[in-house]
Amino acid sequence: MTNSDAPAVRITDLGKTYPGAAAPALEGVSLSVVPGEIVVLLGLSGSGKSTLLRHVNGLETPSTGSVVSLGQAVPELRGQALRALRGRIGFIFQQFELVGALTVIENVLTGGLATLRGPRVGSLSYPRRMREKALGHLDRVGLLDFAYQRADNLSGGQQQRVAIARALMQDPEILLADEPVASLDPESSSQVMSLIREIAAERSLTVICSLHQVDLALSWGDRIIGLRAGSVVLDTRTDDLTREEVMEIYGRVATTTSEIAALESELAEAREQVLTQEMRRANARENLAEEFANEEPA
Repeated sequence: MTNSDAPAVRITDLGKTYPGAAAPALEGVSLSVVPGEIVVLLGLSGSGKSTLLRHVNGLETPSTGSVVSLGQAVPELRGQALRALRGRIGFIFQQFELVGALTVIENVLTGGLATLRGPRVGSLSYPRRMREKALGHLDRVGLLDFAYQRADNLSGGQQQRVAIARALMQDPEILLADEPVASLDPESSSQVMSLIREIAAERSLTVICSLHQVDLALSWGDRIIGLRAGSVVLDTRTDDLTREEVMEIYGRVATTTSEIAALESELAEAREQVLTQEMRRANARENLAEEFANEEPA
């Protein structure tokens, strides 16, 4: 971008209808994201969050409207031009998308394949500078000691951190994250989201992240864009939001009885997970105290 004031992403009247679908996946979506902003797309399953994200880097083609990312009209790009743009936009997926049989460092190195020619087999087939870069990213996400372990031996939270390191291999200007903690426990979720926020600040990244957890969105994002049935129903900064405004977010993102019921179910599940974690910690403390009490004096 030649103009530093230009938005990192500008979407105008975006619509997307899949063949045979009864209703559009996206309809009349317009928004701009400034460089360095951390934006949360908030909504229930099926609200259009993932579809919207996939338009930003050209994984989806609009039915109507326009998408401009990093100064380029995404739907007009083809071939090398589209690959070059995608190389500037990192993507973190909900299900990690790692190759379990490969080592952690091999998975991270695949994030740099766009800069190389020909296939690569094994970490030693990559240039030394790339191996050193991959190890540096693994160190940043706290997994340097796991570099040569198989990826499928890691926990869910660790695998998502590998996925973050892989995205960083691109040296992205924009980072997209599609429900990055949906399959993680609350503690791992907090760690992963904190890590993304820290890295974004260090690298001045623009981040667009889809979430369905309202509390996490409020505590993590600079701005929330609420989606319902493919349309934007909310666009607000998270600074100094009151409890009343938080409850309004619930009401505007989920307005029908079925949607509210689904949201209440998600909140109940989250509360249950938190209570389970607290019980485990309490049991661990009790066991530790009992061990100390039974310990023979020196």
